[in-house]
Amino acid sequence: MNRPNTIAKSSLPTKSERHKLFGSVEPGPKTKPVEKKDMADLQNTKKDFLFHIDAVGITNVKHPVIIHSKLNPTNQTSIGTFQFTSSIDQSSKGTNMSRFTEQLSVYHEQGFPVDFTTLKEFTKDLAERLKQNDASITVSFPWFFERRGPQSDLKGLNHAEASITVTYDKIKGYELKAQLSGLVTTLCPCSKEISEYSAHNQRGQVKMEVILDNDFDEATYDWKEILLEAAESNASARLHPVLKRPDEKMVTEQAYENPRFVEDMVRLVAADLYETPIVQAFHVSCQNEESIHMHDAIASISYDKRTM
Repeated sequence: MNRPNTIAKSSLPTKSERHKLFGSVEPGPKTKPVEKKDMADLQNTKKDFLFHIDAVGITNVKHPVIIHSKLNPTNQTSIGTFQFTSSIDQSSKGTNMSRFTEQLSVYHEQGFPVDFTTLKEFTKDLAERLKQNDASITVSFPWFFERRGPQSDLKGLNHAEASITVTYDKIKGYELKAQLSGLVTTLCPCSKEISEYSAHNQRGQVKMEVILDNDFDEATYDWKEILLEAAESNASARLHPVLKRPDEKMVTEQAYENPRFVEDMVRLVAADLYETPIVQAFHVSCQNEESIHMHDAIASISYDKRTM
């Protein structure tokens, strides 16, 4: 049994005395400067520090963002998870970490839409603030989109995991990367072929990583919608937040009519991305959470149209 407390509240020591009881001590003498101009700046120390550093910065920074979409809801707020980096040369000891979050605060005050136009401006400004020749930003966020039942037309919200990376280099310019991970239904072709009736299906995760053309028009092309359609249109069936019985009948029959291995999925998605003009290179993977096996099935394809 726990021993009961018997001390009356009125007999407790004062708060400062309690702090001392648990280890707090009086402040010691202060001899170091308190003004920034007088403080040592270790990050800006210049010596031979052995190696150039490719990327240094901060990660796992969570911050509210605004997302624009061609699918409903067309404007939505979300939480972005950020990573900010830049390189530093061999003669520099370190980077100024506070400047990354200072930059984030400045953009937040203006509203912070997560799009390539804004992030291109952000990375260029960040490089100048850091007094470096390059900077990179990655932001990941859940993206919500409306989906209606195929028969009932009842709507709800689905979501996919999205990510944008923009890298700025004073000499080389920009590199734009995007990633989308969405869920689909896949029905096993082998099960359908060998069984007298029925076929097992599973939930598949399709992940697409693409390098985009630097000059693509975001007003014309919503990269999120393009990647989502590449995954869902090639699956056995789409996932729905709201399904009534007539919807379920249509979805299960559609899946039976469109069986897909993981190999089929990555090849079909790759074909769509190959035909998408704003995509320069891509990596596609599909992982099926098998319903009758203890393992998952995986497949992937990488292709770079710039090397053709």
